[in-house]
Amino acid sequence: MADPVRQQAIAPPVAEQLRKSPSGSGSSRALPESPGAVRVGGVDRSRCAGAIMADQAAQLLADGIAKRLVQEGRGPMPDYRDGTKATFHYRTMLSDGEHRVLDDSRARGKPMELIIGKKFKLPVWETILSTMRDGEQAEFLCDTKHVVLYPLVAKSLRNIAAGKDPLEGQRHCCGIAQMHEHHSLGYPDLDDLQQNPQPLIFAIDLLKVEAPGSYRQDPWAMTDEEKMQAVPLIHEEGNELYRQGKVTEAAAKYYDAIACLKNLQMKEQPGSPDWIQLDVKITPLLLNYCQCKLLCHEYYEVLDHCSSILNKYEDNVKAYFKRGKAHAAVWNTAEAQADFAKVLALDPSLGPVVAKELRSLETRLRQKDSEDKIRFKGIFSQ
Repeated sequence: MADPVRQQAIAPPVAEQLRKSPSGSGSSRALPESPGAVRVGGVDRSRCAGAIMADQAAQLLADGIAKRLVQEGRGPMPDYRDGTKATFHYRTMLSDGEHRVLDDSRARGKPMELIIGKKFKLPVWETILSTMRDGEQAEFLCDTKHVVLYPLVAKSLRNIAAGKDPLEGQRHCCGIAQMHEHHSLGYPDLDDLQQNPQPLIFAIDLLKVEAPGSYRQDPWAMTDEEKMQAVPLIHEEGNELYRQGKVTEAAAKYYDAIACLKNLQMKEQPGSPDWIQLDVKITPLLLNYCQCKLLCHEYYEVLDHCSSILNKYEDNVKAYFKRGKAHAAVWNTAEAQADFAKVLALDPSLGPVVAKELRSLETRLRQKDSEDKIRFKGIFSQ
């Protein structure tokens, strides 16, 4: 078995940086030693949880990954065979003296879920997770070679957290090609990291590990066939949640179904029959998503999505109607009236519904006008 102490000579800068890495707060103070810690600057074998832990530490260090145990886990080491699902919180930090935090899943309110063997674009996460037990907390300092694609991965994860398309701005090509192709990722800190690659520290809090077949996969982790089979099921789950008044949860379901189809659509030539067929499936889901966003008062997102639909399908009555309601909500009176007029032209049977919306808009306008007069009167009378 490789001697972890001897492995220190392989990557001393990595080991030294990890020893000084922060815990939790992102401050520059050194971490106190934890009982049973895996110390890359020399392993105290009397405190290792057996030969397996020591061997893992040596193998990681030999590959340019330094591990520091912050809190021991529970139970035996899980069997990380393909299909195993790991749920964890992560915090990504720069390896400079300040240890500036780039991403923190806790701040976004949702842990990361990763399926072993699904070729996630950041393979080092599979590597480090496979050395952890349930409930374990550890920090890993990873050489640059392991984190070159982190800027692209982080962009996708940030887009997901913001409710955007995780594939926004990407084409069906490898990650390295995408990095060279795009001038900006839309996030200054990721642009800087992309232009100046460097080692990164990942603070991982492993929440749970689930065996294959004991959970439902997230859409991004599914095969193409699994995505197509899942879409109608996820769509119906969204509909049921909407009927129950759980609008936010319904929107999340519609978003997952859209993400499945967009992932498949990205692999097709735009305008091809297969691409169009997928787009036809996306449109009703996107309209349902917009309905949820209307009820959540997120009007500008509705304007964007409905406009994108109408750029392709000029006779979509529902898109005009929802966009008209969003325009009315943000006081775009002329645009709202134009959209409602288009609804009537395309489907005269909706006259009563449109008339109700126009009356509501007129009432709100009169009320706003009265409020403005009172406000301005107070200003000019001073």
